[in-house]
Amino acid sequence: MKITSADQLKRKHRFGDYLYWQLFFLIHVVAGFVAIVKHSPGWAITYVVVGIGLALVVYRFQCTHCSHYRADTKRTKCMFLWGVPKFFKPRPGPLNIFEKAVPFIAGTIWVFFPVYWLLLEPTLFILYALSLIVLFLTVYRYECSRCTYFNCSMNRVSGEVQGQAESE
Repeated sequence: MKITSADQLKRKHRFGDYLYWQLFFLIHVVAGFVAIVKHSPGWAITYVVVGIGLALVVYRFQCTHCSHYRADTKRTKCMFLWGVPKFFKPRPGPLNIFEKAVPFIAGTIWVFFPVYWLLLEPTLFILYALSLIVLFLTVYRYECSRCTYFNCSMNRVSGEVQGQAESE
């Protein structure tokens, strides 16, 4: 899906967008949690705590650069974080190498954390893997191609459309 003009960029998220992406995201989270809790409730709690911790790290290093975070509101209104207070100062501008690596490292930890337990539950493993693949492909196709956060390494908006948006 190619965006041909700046008026097709996603300048504002709605609460419905947030709910949609959270439900989509929860498919693999629930599959991973169920696989872990069947074998080790303690590790299931750790999974939740690690997930919250990783989200906070990404929030600090990635989200604070985003145009949606820089919006003139006291709380975030994003497809992934809705209503979270803005604890950190907005940091416009490009990401440094560390900041670019944060979501990749955090995502890798998140994705691989439950794999041991998922391999003990093949049906949940299949659900987990398929839901992650579809989640990432869908975000990449429908959000990254319309995103106003041009400094993100996943952004797929053409330079021409970025130029149109910046001149508005």
